[in-house]
Amino acid sequence: MSLLLPDTGLLFWMILSFGIVVYVLTKFGLPVILNMIEDRRDYITESLLEAQKAREESERLKKESSTILNEANREHLRIIGEAKNAAQEIIKKAEEEAQVKGEKMLEIARVNIQKEKEEALREVQDIVGLLSVDVAEKLIKTQLSAKDKQLDLINKLIDETYISKS
Repeated sequence: MSLLLPDTGLLFWMILSFGIVVYVLTKFGLPVILNMIEDRRDYITESLLEAQKAREESERLKKESSTILNEANREHLRIIGEAKNAAQEIIKKAEEEAQVKGEKMLEIARVNIQKEKEEALREVQDIVGLLSVDVAEKLIKTQLSAKDKQLDLINKLIDETYISKS
């Protein structure tokens, strides 16, 4: 039983050594440990605050980038709209120019046709005049008393003149 129940002297020295160890630990070890725990708690608190700030900054940047992206999309759509309007305007101007050029070409063609028509009429008038002069000349040379002879002569002269002109 002596193993289970220590002697009083041993008990005294055990309590004294335990008290010294507790005193030394509380005097020197415990403040160091508590300072380390306090520093660690401060570090964790600062890290959490920094993480919260970083999260808030991330949210702010996300909103800002979303705003910038939306603004860029609006600008993109505005530029595309302006480009479409410019293209339509260019097409409209080109169509108007083509219309004006077409009308000018038609007017030139009409003028050319009119000139050619006038030239053809002059040629016909010249031919008719020459033909009339030839007929008159031949009629004057020949005196015709009968109508049948006059018609035969006129038909003969027209045929001769027409064949010689061709």
